[in-house]
Amino acid sequence: MEHTLPRRKFLLSSTAILLPALLISGSFADAQQQPKFENPVAMPPLDAGIVVGGVRVFELKLQNGTTEFFSGLQTRTSGINGSYLGPMLRMRTGEKIRLNVSNALNETSTLHWHGMNLPAKADGGPHQPIEPGSTWAPEFEVRDAASTMWFHSHQIHKTAAQVWAGLAGLIMIEDDLSDRLDLPSRYGIDDIPLVLQDRRFKRDGSMHYDISMHDEMAGMLGDFPLINGTIRPYFKVTTEKLRIRFLNGANASIYNLEFEDGRSFVQIASDGGFLEAAVQMRKLKLAPGERAEIIVDFAPDESVILRSVASNRRSGMGMMMGAQNPQFDMIEFRAGGALEASATTPQNLANLPAVSTTDATRTRKFVLEMPGMGPMRMLGLGGGFTINGRAMEMSRIDETVKMGEPEIWEIQNNGPMIHPFHIHNTQFRILDRNGKPPASSEKGLKDTVVVDPGETVRILVKFEHYSDAERPYMYHCHILEHEDAGMMGQFTVS
Repeated sequence: MEHTLPRRKFLLSSTAILLPALLISGSFADAQQQPKFENPVAMPPLDAGIVVGGVRVFELKLQNGTTEFFSGLQTRTSGINGSYLGPMLRMRTGEKIRLNVSNALNETSTLHWHGMNLPAKADGGPHQPIEPGSTWAPEFEVRDAASTMWFHSHQIHKTAAQVWAGLAGLIMIEDDLSDRLDLPSRYGIDDIPLVLQDRRFKRDGSMHYDISMHDEMAGMLGDFPLINGTIRPYFKVTTEKLRIRFLNGANASIYNLEFEDGRSFVQIASDGGFLEAAVQMRKLKLAPGERAEIIVDFAPDESVILRSVASNRRSGMGMMMGAQNPQFDMIEFRAGGALEASATTPQNLANLPAVSTTDATRTRKFVLEMPGMGPMRMLGLGGGFTINGRAMEMSRIDETVKMGEPEIWEIQNNGPMIHPFHIHNTQFRILDRNGKPPASSEKGLKDTVVVDPGETVRILVKFEHYSDAERPYMYHCHILEHEDAGMMGQFTVS
């Protein structure tokens, strides 16, 4: 029987993140002598594509490969234009783009452009499969404001395994507003993306997707954090202010981020772009699929660690909820002796439409449940994960909405776990949580919203750019194992 590396609880000690070296070399002394953060964090290649006939064209290849996460060990992985993860695609609001996606894998896959408003035929969900050896080439106009989006596999029943292997990447959208705002914008210098994930490894370095019933219920949780695919990473800070574009690209983990010294920072953007005003904070919670942009200050010659800490929230299912909140030391920031001066962060950012339910044409209710788990599921009785009592069926359209009509969607979590709820082809606004207004950091544009156990979240949603009476979009839990197990539905816009 193969042995896995120690589970995430060991990462709580000061030396636990060095355990891979111990298990590989067999020498605890050697492991202690190694730096805790020893690898410069990888930066996803910045890909602006090529403009051909007025269309910005990107070439993307889904492929298998090997990645050296631990020195001397090769891990089988998948990636996009590389062995693990993909590039940062750079584009502008209003331009036409084409994405030529070729599949060099030995299995069917898809690429979904998460967060973007786009035609249903270009969505990249389960209804746009890319067979091995073939190429899919969606083309559409970028309708979204300046923001950090991402793309990932959305293959039916295999999304979790394929994202675990590495099929995901980033998108940077720019516009006139982002040009005007005096924000850090030099990629890889004072404007960096951090893709937050965790993976579990075996002694030979492999990270097979071996899912158990517990993993299906809780989601695949890793033992070691990966930042842009880097183990034990650090970043050399050269400027007084650093802009960080966070993506929670994990299968299931919900990260509660804070700096070890408790320093404050300002959030300037959420999923769909800039907030109306910068929000000062000390902790940032990100569930799978969510993005956030922050700006943090540094002083010369200081080093500080970004951590994911346990949640303070308690419930009757505390063990399950606790499993969703890993405790990791994620990355170390090391400031140089002389830092380049940075401009003052503007307080006022974007002018967002006022949130009003006056014109809402209807309210739809979505109840998230986990029936048939535990002993019943072991006996083959009952479903695993449902929305409104039904598990995902490719042949069934669950909802039909009218283009351009605002609606209230009421999302109720009747299960024992947190569910991040994602809707394709829109950026919505959060109205309230159990009747209470959302936090300032959640008042911007969102495509994924956290719904706690026993909580009801109301959002204002409108599909205003594209319609297709036949091809559906998806709504689903973004814990990928829950999505694959049935917590997903389909809707058309007509």
